Amino acid sequence: MTEDALQPPQTQPVQPGLEGEMDPQPRSFTRDWIGSGKLAGRTALVTGGDSGIGRAVAIGFAKEGADVVIAYRDEEEDAQATCAHVEREGRRCLAIGGDIADRDFCNDLVGSAARFLGDRIDILVNNAAVQHPVEDFADIEDELIERTFRVNILSMFWITRPALAHMPKGSSIINSTSVTAYRGSAQLVDYAATKGAIVAFTRSLSQSLWPERRIRVNAVAPGPIWTPLIPASFDAERVARHGSSVPMNRAGQPDEVAPSYIFLASDRDASYVTGQVLHPNGGSVVNG
Repeated sequence: MTEDALQPPQTQPVQPGLEGEMDPQPRSFTRDWIGSGKLAGRTALVTGGDSGIGRAVAIGFAKEGADVVIAYRDEEEDAQATCAHVEREGRRCLAIGGDIADRDFCNDLVGSAARFLGDRIDILVNNAAVQHPVEDFADIEDELIERTFRVNILSMFWITRPALAHMPKGSSIINSTSVTAYRGSAQLVDYAATKGAIVAFTRSLSQSLWPERRIRVNAVAPGPIWTPLIPASFDAERVARHGSSVPMNRAGQPDEVAPSYIFLASDRDASYVTGQVLHPNGGSVVNG
């Protein structure tokens, strides 16, 4: 490791990456979170729940009393580890593998989740995403742009629309955007564009679903977080310095982001919050 490295240089060949191959291991099991029944009797569907932020959110929800369904791409081992920790908290968990870039899978995912959760989805977390750095904007291929949009934003339409049929009044939708929606990124133009779209999607959907449906819609915009997507996206040198650009001078941990989702999911805490974005980003000041 070089003197300015925050973690060992490393890469992974395929997105979204495997948490078990990261060094150091992320903190994603919410081990220090003490539940207080904020989500007792509730149910949740979390995409990208196998590892990273999604894993921490799923386990955090379980600690607060919710049964959980997680969606994942093909990281079976990570997904089962998440479910095991949810069940360790005395809650039920189902892991469903597939590609949310496929509209048919999104429909099937919601149907399977609703059946497992008793035809009730109280909390929907649209979290899964991909990113592929490209140094020169002119080199971004059409197939990559389409893939990024299908996974990051179109899937939110394809999952949220059928999920609404199972979401009663008082439900909560939480979307994962990013600090890049506000700061931009020269190497992640397509990714940043999808994350900006998620902010607009969140604000618009919040107005659509309140007051008649009484469903709150919010988002979380993490900064540089230590998740498998990082070594699966960037070269080893950039991975080693991940997080060095923020005022706190380090990458955040999934466990440090999950409380934002727990807060937004809870009527006890966030009953007067809709159409908003929380910013756990290590101190970067953003506007808008």
